[in-house]
Amino acid sequence: QVQVVESGGGLVQPGGSLRLSCLVSGTIFSIDAMDWYRQAPGKQPELVAGITGGGSTNFADSVKGRFAISGAKNTVYLQMANLKPEDTAVYSCHVQSRGIDYWGQGTQVTVSS
Repeated sequence: QVQVVESGGGLVQPGGSLRLSCLVSGTIFSIDAMDWYRQAPGKQPELVAGITGGGSTNFADSVKGRFAISGAKNTVYLQMANLKPEDTAVYSCHVQSRGIDYWGQGTQVTVSS
C-alpha cells in the first residue's frame, strides 16, 4: 500500500519562509511526477509546482521566483520564500506512478501577521 505524507506546514508571517516535505512510502515501482497543489477556502485547487522523474520543473505564475521544488528518491520538497497572505491554503502532494494517482492528506500553510 502506498502512502503519501506531507509535513512542514504552519503559521508564518508575511515575507517568511517554509519548507514542505512529501514522503512516499510503500511499494511503488517508479515515480513519473510529483506535484504540489493547494486549495484556499472557497477556491478551486491550484497546481503550485511539479517535478518529473527526469527533473523537469514547472511553477504557477503566482509563485515563480518565490518557490522552488526539488526531489530525492521518494521525497519531494517545496521551498517557499517571501510568503504572502494569498499563499494561505492547504497544500497537498500528488504522485503519479504508472498511470496511478496518489494523494496525501495535505498540510495547512497560513501566512498572517
